Amino acid sequence: MYFRVKRTGPYAYLQIVESFREKGQVHQRVLSTVGRLDVLQASGQLETLLRSELRFCEKLAVIAAHAAGQTEPVQVQRVGPNLVFGRLWEALQLGPIIHRALQARRFAFDVERAGYLTVRHRLFASGSDRAAERWREAYRLPGTEALELHHLYRAMSFLGEPLEDHPGTRVLNTPRCIKDWIEEELFEQRRDLFSAIDLVFFDPTSIYFEGEGGQELGQHGKSKDHRPDLKQMVVGLALDRHGWPLCCELWPGNTADVTTLLPVVQRLRQRFRGRRVCLVADRGMISASTIAALESAALDCGYILGARMRSVKEVRERVLADRGRYEEITPERQAATDPSPLKVKEVVIEGRRYLVCLNEEQRRKDAADRKAIIAHLEQQLQRGAKDLIGNKGYRKYLQAAAGEHFTIDAAKVQTEARYAGKWVLQTNLTDEPKLVALAYKELWLVEDLFRAMKSVLDPRPIYHKRDATIRGHGFCSFLALLLRRALEQRLAAKGESWEWAEILRGWDNLQEVEAVFQGRRFGLRSQVLGQAHKAFQAAGVALPPTLREKP
Repeated sequence: MYFRVKRTGPYAYLQIVESFREKGQVHQRVLSTVGRLDVLQASGQLETLLRSELRFCEKLAVIAAHAAGQTEPVQVQRVGPNLVFGRLWEALQLGPIIHRALQARRFAFDVERAGYLTVRHRLFASGSDRAAERWREAYRLPGTEALELHHLYRAMSFLGEPLEDHPGTRVLNTPRCIKDWIEEELFEQRRDLFSAIDLVFFDPTSIYFEGEGGQELGQHGKSKDHRPDLKQMVVGLALDRHGWPLCCELWPGNTADVTTLLPVVQRLRQRFRGRRVCLVADRGMISASTIAALESAALDCGYILGARMRSVKEVRERVLADRGRYEEITPERQAATDPSPLKVKEVVIEGRRYLVCLNEEQRRKDAADRKAIIAHLEQQLQRGAKDLIGNKGYRKYLQAAAGEHFTIDAAKVQTEARYAGKWVLQTNLTDEPKLVALAYKELWLVEDLFRAMKSVLDPRPIYHKRDATIRGHGFCSFLALLLRRALEQRLAAKGESWEWAEILRGWDNLQEVEAVFQGRRFGLRSQVLGQAHKAFQAAGVALPPTLREKP
């Protein structure tokens, strides 16, 4: 049955109509004509009639009572984040893995739930553990209701606790910890007959402390956040060929990037039982001694490393001077969504294999930028603008002239033109240049995850003073990246495009209002906004009903 408006002349009448099937055909019959629609609306009789009928439809009665303010509200909670990441947490078996790590320990609180709370906080608000405790109040996170701040601190300390019964090798003065064991278990559950750590993307960064940092981790060093005044730690992230986070390594803040490469290779072999590791890393990792060690019989490690074009004499004078022809790997773009163009040529010098990569689109952009800078310099120099020397972008094109004057150095301009749109790789692999160059381009995955960790999943501020607690704090950011990557891969498998900020906004707006009506508890769900519905579908999560009775 349903309402229908029947027009007769200038008037509209409201009718109650029933549909029925007869001899295979659908027919309608009028059960009652309620009256003229304009009269019913003006007198309020229609509203009274509908409200009376709601008594016989419980769900609609609750919704109407809530809209009229006739229910007793109990609480309002955001439920979207737990629905998706709770499912992913289960799919990755993180709960059972952490419980196995706890077999020999007895805590008076749920360590697994404390870790889940901290990881969820990284994904949505980030910040300190104290902020996580306050943030939890607005969200539904089953099992975390009784947790207090000191429980979060103790959970972080447990995750970063050294494994004394598994001495292992201390790499860069860092012991093997419970977090390392959990990373290995995560890999083991994905291992099959064909699993191998054959191609690993690695990149380090630095994260500073607000206080003194740990006993060993908190050290002054070269800060990539431009905060040399604060102590810091160095964080290394390793990904497999599919962009899946393998592990994170934490070292004292004064550790040089170049010294981290060999320990990472050793740790990967020990922890993940890889037969042969092929490492892909940026130019900050390269040195003659490092390459010699990677090629030694002891390590026998394949590598694809970015080379320093300006500071390494062999690259600057011999590799870039090679007159060989480029092979086109990716053609010029026809649309903005196409991959960037790429050309590659191979140069071998005394057994050392280099690949010179060229992006014509970037070369043209660099040339246009350089031309604009030179034109501006010429105008400013006519006015005697000495303050230009303080600008790094300008200074590299200038040379001192007589007195306090400066002129444009034509040789420097020509030298810079040689580097436009190019980068150089050094490798010991025998694969064709195309495969090596494209593999190195995938290193952006690590850089993208680091950007996410420092912005979207920012682990700062860090106030912890013990190394174990700091390691646990950093490990929770790693698990947050793991969950985010799991969701991204599921979205990509469905061919979905998304914006992370829009998904978060949709989840944050998905709320459930708990209300009491006629002595019974009901939950009313809000509407799904933004791109959140894509995430629910990708994670295989069914949305709760708009209205449900709660026990």
